[in-house]
Amino acid sequence: MKIAERWFVMAGVALLGAIAVAGLVVAIYAAWVLHDMPDASELADYRPATATRVFAGDGTLIGEFSDQRRIYVTYDQVPEQVIHAFLAAEDSQFFKHGGIDVSGVGRAMFKNVFNVLSGRRLEGGSTITQQVAKNVLLTNESSLNRKLKEAILSTRLEATLTKEQILELYLNEIYLGYRSYGVASAAYNYFGKSLNQLTPDEAAFLAALPKGPTNYHPKRHPEAAKGRRDWVLGEMADNKWLSQEELQAALARPLTTRAAPRRAEYADADFFVEEARRRAIALFGQEEVNRGGYYMRTTLDPALQTAARQALMKGLENYDRRHGWRGAWGTTDFAPGWQEAALRRATPPERRTWQAAAVESVSGNTVRVRTAKDDRTGTLLASDAAWANANRPLKRGDLVFVEPQGGQFALKQVPAVNGALVAIEPQSGRVLAMVGGYSYGLSSFNRATQARRQPGSAFKPFVYAAALEGDFNPTSIVLDAPISFPGGPGGRAWTPQNYSRQYYGPQTLRRGLELSRNVMTVRLAQAVGMKNVVDLSKRMGVVDDMSPNLAMSLGSGETTPYRITAAYAAFVNGGRKVDPYLIEMVQDRNGQTIHRADRRQCRECGRGFSGQESPRLQDRGTQVIDPITAYQISSMLEGVIQRGTGASARGLGRWVGGKTGTTNEYRSAWFVGFSSDIVVGVFVGFDDNRSLGGGEAGAATAVPIFSDFMQVALRERPARPFVRPKNAIFRTVNGIEEAFRPGTERQVREDAPRPTQPEGPQNYYDVVRREQEAVKGPAPSTAAPPPAAPPPPKKEPAEDLSDLY
Repeated sequence: MKIAERWFVMAGVALLGAIAVAGLVVAIYAAWVLHDMPDASELADYRPATATRVFAGDGTLIGEFSDQRRIYVTYDQVPEQVIHAFLAAEDSQFFKHGGIDVSGVGRAMFKNVFNVLSGRRLEGGSTITQQVAKNVLLTNESSLNRKLKEAILSTRLEATLTKEQILELYLNEIYLGYRSYGVASAAYNYFGKSLNQLTPDEAAFLAALPKGPTNYHPKRHPEAAKGRRDWVLGEMADNKWLSQEELQAALARPLTTRAAPRRAEYADADFFVEEARRRAIALFGQEEVNRGGYYMRTTLDPALQTAARQALMKGLENYDRRHGWRGAWGTTDFAPGWQEAALRRATPPERRTWQAAAVESVSGNTVRVRTAKDDRTGTLLASDAAWANANRPLKRGDLVFVEPQGGQFALKQVPAVNGALVAIEPQSGRVLAMVGGYSYGLSSFNRATQARRQPGSAFKPFVYAAALEGDFNPTSIVLDAPISFPGGPGGRAWTPQNYSRQYYGPQTLRRGLELSRNVMTVRLAQAVGMKNVVDLSKRMGVVDDMSPNLAMSLGSGETTPYRITAAYAAFVNGGRKVDPYLIEMVQDRNGQTIHRADRRQCRECGRGFSGQESPRLQDRGTQVIDPITAYQISSMLEGVIQRGTGASARGLGRWVGGKTGTTNEYRSAWFVGFSSDIVVGVFVGFDDNRSLGGGEAGAATAVPIFSDFMQVALRERPARPFVRPKNAIFRTVNGIEEAFRPGTERQVREDAPRPTQPEGPQNYYDVVRREQEAVKGPAPSTAAPPPAAPPPPKKEPAEDLSDLY
């Protein structure tokens, strides 16, 4: 017995030792597994990376900035049917278990025995709580260690958060394909809807995606996607979340999704949105902008933005057509697969009706083409065929762009020229529209803000403003006669010339600006002093720095369309420099305003209304020129359109002004124009700054773009008289009402002699007509044409820094 007892004691000791060792091993393993376990309580304040959404001034969604496309929604913002769809697909017992579904885990463990033996990926049998633990706190590896951590964290989550909080995290964190993180983003990217607009079948499709978004891609695997959707609908019905009638109706609906995800329905503001992104990053940093979930309201007016894009694209295409067909962009021998190769050539995304096509046959101006996308055949418009054949004749196999038009095809080509258009509200500086080029999809370089170019004669109003700030008025006389300065380029004298090479003797400042007299401008700048002109240009924001030499008076310095357009705003708003801006207001994910562009204080705005006068806010901006000077320039620039170089825009009516501009050798064409409520800058030029070609001046190239845009803008913001300064004295001179500073009106009698030219007619309006004909050519006449005049002398590039326009 003693031996037996001894063995019994030894066996007991051994067993206890084994248990102790096993316990120690388990403890060590548990400690090793749990040593880096995250704290589940962190999820109480967890917010995943969320997209910053960008809106126009009227609330239109125009873009988003994000690392992950996610729109965070709270639990009470998720419709019940969306919740039911995900519960049916992923965890129907979610509101009943404590974080782990024991029956589900048992089934998964049974299957995993075979998965381990076959080397397959382990199945989870995971609850929604476990998926939250895995997606938010753990890695995505498939191992027993991770499974253990997942189970432990799930119980901790259930103890820390409510079921609703856990489900909220799940619905916002999960990846659902189509660049979509969370259900709200997926609803928009797949269906273009908000969550409360989804039908049961659409909600069921979203709930089908967590198992494998790639496997159920609606375009690549439509049958599998619909099959999985229908299974989810069946599960919803089994759980009594859908009636049989609702189930049958949902099953009968086809699965229809967008072709691809979009950041916004509105697609005309790419240049504007990208510029807003750069400015937002400068304010808040890239990390916050891409992950902070900000609400950003911008200054954009969608109607004006669309009009701006259409006007600029049309103007650039018209210029391009004037300069002829440049030839096919490729060729094909019609071998199998030619369509796929042709479709790889990008069309401008903004021209959605353009198609790649191949020329099948050519017989004179009868050209037959075949489209690459849908294999349609047809003939080109005869006028387009003649246009192409006149320069580079079409031949079989040429790859071109076409656009269906009335049963035929119009021939299209992407312009080589580019440009920009900016529209600003002069009283506030709000940027209402911005287009930085022909197509953002083809080139994202923003010529509105990034292209520094010489503005040519569009700079002249600042020279005249400097003169009016001094001793000059609109009726002051300046001599229009040849002038020369020593020490020009190459040691030669610099002799500025008028565009027409003609000179008209003594002229008023008004006429000098209306007809853009180069020599008068140089003489005026000399009288005023270029230092004063430069100082004023800096104060008004045209340039940061400029050499104070006379050549700069003709616009040979550099600026951007954005800056010069903003500077023109001072001519309309009473002489105040406003800083243009794109971002009106920004709120963080909690609805707190963290940025507001208008920082003016209103002490009495919060009081109740008792019949008293409304509070008055101070004007925005800094006073940089006298209000009378601003009005004088506005009136004179109205004359540019009514009687001067901008006469082709006269159809816009009264109270619209502006100034043309063209640089030496026709390298850039400009028009900066305005009404009382909008200032618009238009620039056209090649990116390599080569010549636009003879005659492609601001009046011919930029003014039509301005006119097309303003026809839309004036419907929304009708032109009205420019605000008359309170202390100005008005006198009628030569049939035009002029504004004077008090006391200076005595310098001019209302019956003052009209400006004349030595060799021309004495009537003022005959002079106007004759000068306009020098610009535009005479009006059509039934009389026999006079003998052709000899061509003007050839320009010397070194001497001609700016022309008439």
